[in-house]
Amino acid sequence: MTENGVLTVECDVHVDRRGRGARKEVLPGPDPRRDQPPGRVPRVSRWMALAIRCDELIRDGVVDRYADLAELGDVSRARVSQIMNLLGLAPDIQEAVLFLPRTTAGRGPILLRDLQPIVTALDWGRQRKLWAKVAG
Repeated sequence: MTENGVLTVECDVHVDRRGRGARKEVLPGPDPRRDQPPGRVPRVSRWMALAIRCDELIRDGVVDRYADLAELGDVSRARVSQIMNLLGLAPDIQEAVLFLPRTTAGRGPILLRDLQPIVTALDWGRQRKLWAKVAG
């Protein structure tokens, strides 16, 4: 107790919200997102990660075909094919796409449409030359 008879408790808390319009929760401790660098992961990087994860699901037999992925993700089969085509990129290009710098404003530095011509080249050497032009 303090001099006035009032008890004061101090602790770190943060407010968390689970999606748009969801109830707010007051949770103990500092906000774990506070330490993240500014900006967001580019969309094409998220799609590259998604393609890798979906490939694992198919290889493990959890999902049988791309059509099932499209239905689960509520997207068209064409979009699933575009995303899964990213797996045809050379491994070093896949890594570069995964670790693109965070986007702080506007669109990401590289878009899916920038990668489509690279994916169609079957030779990894040719892909690297095309990637060099896109990545600048």
